[in-house]
Amino acid sequence: MKNKQFKELAVCGVEAVKALGEKHPDSITRFYYNVEHAPIFGSLCHYLAEKHIPYNCVKDDTELEKLCGSVHHQGVVAMIKQPVLHEVSYADISEWVKRCEHVILLDRVGNANNLGAIVRSAAFFGIKNLIIPTDEAQSSITTSSYRVAQGGMEYVNLYKVSSLPELLENVKNKFVRIGTDLRAKNDVSDLPHIASKKSVFLVLGNEEHGISQQVKNKCDFLVKINGEIPLNQTKTNIESLNVAQAAAVFAYELNKLKSIQL
Repeated sequence: MKNKQFKELAVCGVEAVKALGEKHPDSITRFYYNVEHAPIFGSLCHYLAEKHIPYNCVKDDTELEKLCGSVHHQGVVAMIKQPVLHEVSYADISEWVKRCEHVILLDRVGNANNLGAIVRSAAFFGIKNLIIPTDEAQSSITTSSYRVAQGGMEYVNLYKVSSLPELLENVKNKFVRIGTDLRAKNDVSDLPHIASKKSVFLVLGNEEHGISQQVKNKCDFLVKINGEIPLNQTKTNIESLNVAQAAAVFAYELNKLKSIQL
């Protein structure tokens, strides 16, 4: 939930707030928690007191619900400065190439929970860079995405870009540009051969329509995830995974790819 008057965003959930307090406590503008969670956040309160940042132990959880706009606050809410995403620059691209880092690009993933789950998987598997388009169909950082990310927001660098096809054109020959597509000939298991010891720019698509044709045209390869059907079992009519589930599979494979390349 955003507070437009103070340009704040509510971060709730124990793991999300714990990671925030450990990695970026300076971004917290106000902090609220219930009695049950007081022992967990003692060191954070000590830091906030030193910096003269207000914090308060609330008596009624309805106060926390009002702050974050959700019953899923888990007894703790931190208000932070509204995150501002920076536009991807040539300098960023050069650094990613130099450090041999993979990058995940989202093409209009509209569900905030899916965004949070993708961030969580990226953080877990060590994918540090994630780019989202400045498109109204794309979810940006919200209270829900922060909570679902379970602290992952503090370990992934989020960037924005105005044109996905233009960005993909700019990274041509610097990265292997891979798009996800249900009708692709290549399978995720082909990644080691496809990447050929280069870093990957992976594009994940919209929940309903996948990646756009313009984006597909800029990809070097299209890849899908094949479900394995056990012997004597009839194939189901489940055509694909949720985009967040697919992201976890690809992030796992990209993580393995790094070790192969090293």
